Amino acid sequence: MTTWEYMTAPIMIHATKQILDNFGSDGWELVAVLPGTQQASVPDAAVNAPVQTNPIAYFKRPKES
Repeated sequence: MTTWEYMTAPIMIHATKQILDNFGSDGWELVAVLPGTQQASVPDAAVNAPVQTNPIAYFKRPKES
């Protein structure tokens, strides 16, 4: 049975292809890309809405025995 290892990484919009190619050459398969968010860090803010950040890529590859 194949076992997997997983990794997440932020993806810089200006270098998406280069970043994904580098992970691919290391054996990582792209599984999903989701928007990155974090809570606003403004003190006493009336609205505590998430702030958009770089997308997060999720990868997997077979675990070496």
